[in-house]
This record gives sequence, C-alpha cells and structure tokens, in this order.
Amino acid sequence: MTKASPERLEGEALETPATMTADEAMSRYAQGEASAFEIVYDAVAPRLQGYLRRHLREASRVDDIVQQTFLQMHCARGTFICGAEVLPWAFAIARRLMIDTVRKTSREECRDLSNDEERHAAVMASVVATGEEVVAAREAGKRISDAYEQMSEAQRAAFELVKADGLSHAQAASILGTTVTGVKLRAHRAYLALRAALTDSPGSKHKRKERR
Repeated sequence: MTKASPERLEGEALETPATMTADEAMSRYAQGEASAFEIVYDAVAPRLQGYLRRHLREASRVDDIVQQTFLQMHCARGTFICGAEVLPWAFAIARRLMIDTVRKTSREECRDLSNDEERHAAVMASVVATGEEVVAAREAGKRISDAYEQMSEAQRAAFELVKADGLSHAQAASILGTTVTGVKLRAHRAYLALRAALTDSPGSKHKRKERR
C-alpha cells in the first residue's frame, strides 16, 4: 500500500530522529514537522490493517479506510493534543469509517461469523487458549461462534481491542467512548464466555477424561 503523505505537497520535510515514538511523532507532525508522518504511518498503519481485516472481506476496502483515516488525521492534526496517544485516536477514526462503510454497502461485505465460523473460531480460541485447547476449539468452531454471536456488540468490541489488538484498557475506553472499568467488565465477560465454550466443548471434555 502506498503511503499517502499530504504534507509532502506543502514543502520539504524536516529531518526526524529515528528513535522517535509514534506519539512524539504525531505531536511534532501536528506542529508542522512533515517528516514525522513517516513514523506515525509506519507505527499505526499495520495495527489498523489487522483490526480492519477481521471485519471487512475486501482488502481494497481495508486499504481505503486506512488511507481515509490518515487523511482525516492530517486534516484534524491541529486539534491533536501534544503528549496524547495517537493510537486510540487513529482507531476511533478507523472504526467510525468502517461502521459507515458497512452501513452504506451490503451486509455481505462484512465478515459474518455464520459464513466463516471455523476461521473466526480459531482466531478467538488462540487468544484464550494454547496447545491442545486450540485444537479442541477448532473442532468446536460452531460452539465458539455461537458464544461470540451471543455477546453484546459492546463486549465484542472491547474484547477485540484489548485481547486481539493488544490495546490497553485505557486506549480501548478512549476508542469506545466509555470508562476503563466498563472496558474491563465487557472484555472479561467476553473472555469468560469464550472460555466456557472451550471448556464445554466435546473435545475439551475428552481431553480432561484422558488426563484423569
């Protein structure tokens, strides 16, 4: 995917230290240092792509939303608070764009669990289990998918951001517009539901009997 750097059209980029963090780079980019865009993009784009790919079927849509996200970040860079975290801001923009995209297109464009149960079950299982449990979870894909579908949208969103995307509870709370406590409760309930699905699966019961 080609990097879209709007600032490059406005003049020469200043030299940016290679050791700069994404948060520091965004602060400097917001203040007009064009070269800082490279650091922000390289740090944030892969995280956004991983998040969006779990929800959108077409790679082209993922790329489009990533580009739109950075364009919006560029246009609103003057509102970025120096010292703040860039990742929650980027995720919030991308999530809003993704929701708008899905609403405007057919629901088939979204990765429906009912059409891709085994793939999604394996992803979710890998977050909460390892080794033999993962194998058992794959064999019980329908059970995992059912548990995931029965969660509220709020629980799914919190679980994915924290467990799958590796964001902190504070970052997820910022993206979802809720409190840290709220995120912890939602993610924990989702985790317990998936663990229960793993524990109750026939494969897991068989393994437990063998160990006795």
